[in-house]
Amino acid sequence: MARYSYGGQALIEGVLMRGRDAIAVALRHPDGRIVYASERLDTGAHGSRFAKLPFVRGLVVLYETLIIGTRWLVRSASVAASEEGIEIGRGAVAVMLGLTLLAGVGIFFLLPLFLASFATGGHATDAAGHDNGVFASLVEGLIRVALFLAYLLLIAQAPDVKRVFQYHGAEHMTIHALEAGDPLTTDRVRRYPTAHPRCGTEFLVVVVALSILAFSLVGRQPPVIMVLSRIVLIPVIASIGYELLKLGARYRANPVVRAVMYPGILVQKITTRQPTDDMIEVAIVSMERALTADGESIPADSAELDAEPMLVPGRAAPADPG
Repeated sequence: MARYSYGGQALIEGVLMRGRDAIAVALRHPDGRIVYASERLDTGAHGSRFAKLPFVRGLVVLYETLIIGTRWLVRSASVAASEEGIEIGRGAVAVMLGLTLLAGVGIFFLLPLFLASFATGGHATDAAGHDNGVFASLVEGLIRVALFLAYLLLIAQAPDVKRVFQYHGAEHMTIHALEAGDPLTTDRVRRYPTAHPRCGTEFLVVVVALSILAFSLVGRQPPVIMVLSRIVLIPVIASIGYELLKLGARYRANPVVRAVMYPGILVQKITTRQPTDDMIEVAIVSMERALTADGESIPADSAELDAEPMLVPGRAAPADPG
């Protein structure tokens, strides 16, 4: 069994698996074929000796998820639309990533602050008349939770997003099978749940919970300071959240830890769905390519599925460093 804790991400008609030093992607082409590609991670920030330090590694993973994950999400959309002659360029990827970051910070960090300030404008003091920043931060946190859940429930209604959530489930089930030492076959993978304790959804739940505590420590400040604190503290909260998520996954058998982390599992009931067998096949190919790229052994008796290297824009030949 692989020593590294593999993670992943659902794409448009595909799955990205993140290994120790490489990522692998498998997509279901519109013509029914499975195509795959690999990409090394042992350069840049990932290759630094500081990248594996606690509270730093979370930021590296977050960066890679935002940059590499978004790039492959857009590429997967291009492959899915290839029969229609649609191709998305690098400029579009950069614009999409920038708009996504701005929208995420604005909607989930700044908007709750403004709404909470309006809602508690005349009630943010205790019985003695002292400023009660904790109460305002609690209201802000509850608004953030409501917006987060409403967003997930809303996008989950779209048919295309439902398919992405099915691939999300296939990704988790395949990781469960690998961690259990099972062969990577459709039947074995099908036995496992769609929720996983290291899921990015659970990470977001932890970040939301930590933000309530962090912003309550900031308390009531001038508006500019309040806004800047929300932006500046995002990477701090994210790095702490990543360490808590890893710790929680390690001690998941503890009933207290399991109870504390359970809200993240509940939210995954929104962001994951039972996949079809052909979706599980895509996840298996992605995992097998990630293991190969990392120099790890594929579990014995795993499926040998037909798949072809993918032509990646900007590369002279199909990407397959494994």
